[in-house]
Amino acid sequence: MQGGLIYTHTQIHTLSLSLSVFVQRPFVHDLLFDSDCRQIVTMRFEEILDEVGGFSKFQFLLLLILCLPRAILPLHFLLHNFISATPPHRCSLGVQEGPLSSDHDVLALSIPRQDNGSFSSCRVYDPLPTSDLDHRNTTAPCPYGWIYDQSQFSSTTATEWDLVCEDKQLNQALATYFFLGVTLGAVLFGQLSDRFGRKSMLLVALMSSTVLSATSAFSTSYAMLAVCRALCGIALSGLSIIGVVLGIEWTDVKHRTFTGTVMSLSWSAGNMFLALLAYFIRDWRHLMLAVTAPCVAAIISWWWLPESARWLLANGRAEEARKYLLQCAKMNEKNKNTSRLDPEALGKVTVSEVTEKTHSYLDLVKTPQLRKITLISGLFWFAVAFLYYGISFRISGFGVSIYLTQFIYGAIEAPAKILTFFVLDWIGRRNGQAWFLITTGALIGINTAIPLELSVLRTCVAVVAKGFSEAAFTTAFLYSAELYPTILRQCGLGYTSCLCRVGSSLAPMIMLLEDSWLLLPPLIFTGMGILSGSLVFLLPETLNIRLPENIFDVEEGRHRQSDSNRVLKIQMKKMNPTDTTTSQD
Repeated sequence: MQGGLIYTHTQIHTLSLSLSVFVQRPFVHDLLFDSDCRQIVTMRFEEILDEVGGFSKFQFLLLLILCLPRAILPLHFLLHNFISATPPHRCSLGVQEGPLSSDHDVLALSIPRQDNGSFSSCRVYDPLPTSDLDHRNTTAPCPYGWIYDQSQFSSTTATEWDLVCEDKQLNQALATYFFLGVTLGAVLFGQLSDRFGRKSMLLVALMSSTVLSATSAFSTSYAMLAVCRALCGIALSGLSIIGVVLGIEWTDVKHRTFTGTVMSLSWSAGNMFLALLAYFIRDWRHLMLAVTAPCVAAIISWWWLPESARWLLANGRAEEARKYLLQCAKMNEKNKNTSRLDPEALGKVTVSEVTEKTHSYLDLVKTPQLRKITLISGLFWFAVAFLYYGISFRISGFGVSIYLTQFIYGAIEAPAKILTFFVLDWIGRRNGQAWFLITTGALIGINTAIPLELSVLRTCVAVVAKGFSEAAFTTAFLYSAELYPTILRQCGLGYTSCLCRVGSSLAPMIMLLEDSWLLLPPLIFTGMGILSGSLVFLLPETLNIRLPENIFDVEEGRHRQSDSNRVLKIQMKKMNPTDTTTSQD
């Protein structure tokens, strides 16, 4: 045989057994041979990352910076609970409104009672009676507007533009408009960050969020606020998907779960911080300005962020990738391992199909395995957001302060995420994602069956359900990032985030169905959780598996067989110990 590779009959038999597991796929990445059967050494990005430090000081600094924009997200995503809250209200009595207008007898003469004995919020007697003898049963909508209880809120969008009674759908629609913007932003920033890079698009998202959020606070009409909130949702969506991907792409296989959990904990911190801000700032315009202020700090910290070296190599920009990899090695004190970081060696990491083709969202459904991943991951992302915001937007009706409920919801997320960190490394991503969704749906159904009088028990079950929904959310970010290949990862997360925000948009509107049947919304939430969780079992497991780099990795499972490749190379070296130089030429 040419090249000096000479094997005995026994060695050939042993080698053929080792090769048998690879007969259905080409030798790519780990083993390539030229025409003379000489091995060409190539590298995967994980090998380079191990050389420069896959999880050390550099990654900790990166996580610290990325946690700030992540903590900003709940300040805006859950802001609707407070800026659009509807306080207790009743019809204004117009000219009869005077010092005694709050007297119980005066109100009883003018405003009809509801079935539970409380005064109606939306109707008055028509015409207004002047005495008990002049009492009539005909009622009409409030002709002089409304009087609002200001004990909890000094001003909200509902009180500013009287978005109550027949117009209460417009108030709820503000959340829908915002999440429709987030939906569009997921598609837009997913495509742009795959084309122009993670870092540059993150800056665009941060600056746009700051300007649009501040503009929302100065809205002079409902229409202006709706448009500004939708545009702000587009910008904030970039923060949501780009930060997670950038963090995971700089982290080695063993610490991806930890990275996702730490970044997710910053969301919980922001969730609790929102409750504190809303408690001390009761005017919706001032509150909106307060939640915008952290964006300025995030813009300043952006200058210390690195671009994704994985993305740079996938796009054939080896020189730029080398600069960031050298920075990583220096900070992680791995300078001795930088000899392999020359442009020629790094160029071997780049897959030819990446540099020769521009990928789009259509590539997500062109091949069978990726199509299955795309369809099912889209469904479970929809369900994750649908359940999470279905619970998060219901912070009243539990017998405790809405500020305390919001804080408890945020606080329960922290232990849920820490537990998720250990559970995912124990049962895997697929089982975790599936059972978190199924359990959340089941708990919502159980809570529906608990009598309203048992407010403490209902609150406890709701808090536990919130914890499981957050665990499902935390897992979804990590699991999806590991399912999609590098060349389509941002597109994949853009697509899943798009469906996620569709779920977020529908959640507040589904709650309006309780006017038709009180049990209809929780039944819909329960069914969605159980159905989507069951379908997750059809997806592959990604625990301790290298990130796929391209579509072929996903379709042929090449990234899952890299460890077997390494065993095969060791066997070949043992068979030919005297000719290692030739075999590695």
